Amino acid sequence: MIQLLFMVLCLEGMVAFLLMVKIGPLRELVMKCLDQVKMRKGTVLTIAGTISAILFSNFISIIKIQNKGAKIGTMTPMDQVLWRTNLLEATLMGFSLFLGFLIDRMHHYLRKLIVLRSSAGSSKKEFERLEKEKLQLKEKADKAAEEIKLSQKQLSSLTETLKKVKLESEEKDKRVETAEAHVAALQKQAADLLLEYDRLLEDNQNLQNQAH
Repeated sequence: MIQLLFMVLCLEGMVAFLLMVKIGPLRELVMKCLDQVKMRKGTVLTIAGTISAILFSNFISIIKIQNKGAKIGTMTPMDQVLWRTNLLEATLMGFSLFLGFLIDRMHHYLRKLIVLRSSAGSSKKEFERLEKEKLQLKEKADKAAEEIKLSQKQLSSLTETLKKVKLESEEKDKRVETAEAHVAALQKQAADLLLEYDRLLEDNQNLQNQAH
């Protein structure tokens, strides 16, 4: 029994050491084995309950031997051997239960740590993706601002050109109006000249008639 308990303690100590110190892939292997063991929770609880019952029985035996020695005044060599054996077994079983609980908690928190690291990694990737999208949006916004500035420059140049064309059109309209007025004056002058010419012809004809 004692040799078996020593083997269990050595095994549990090795498992706890491998959980605390990462040595290659051994920690992952131990985690997988503990996952498989925890899937059989009923068996683990049965073993823990059996060890607890034996531990309680040993404590009772120790107390009985101590009471027996107290009544007699001294313990016989056989009682001393039994007392030491029960005490050693109880100590080993107590340490075994303590190491089992410690391994269970270490496995639980290491599993949580792995989940947190994976979620932190995914959050980091998501953050990097959002940063890239932010940079892309910033570049697009800068390009759009440049295009807007260029469009504003083109619009201002077109506005100036339109003003110039409008001024030139107004000047041409004024020139056309002036030319039309000049033409109208020339037409009126030509009509007056024609009337004067007809009058002169008529006077000439009258003078010729008088001369005859």
